Amino acid sequence: MAKTSDVVKFKKEQKFKTRNVSRCSLCGRARAYMRRFDLCRICFREKALKGEIPGVRKISW
Repeated sequence: MAKTSDVVKFKKEQKFKTRNVSRCSLCGRARAYMRRFDLCRICFREKALKGEIPGVRKISW
């Protein structure tokens, strides 16, 4: 979990565009962020396994 202060700090409009940090919409994690789903890898995996993300299935061969 990200610190609450970091999440609040980066939700505000930044002075410079390069300071914008993409964060997970659920937990606020900044690393391993997937833009397409707006989630980090951990939250993505949990939601995908529960079937809450349409069009995403676990692959096996």
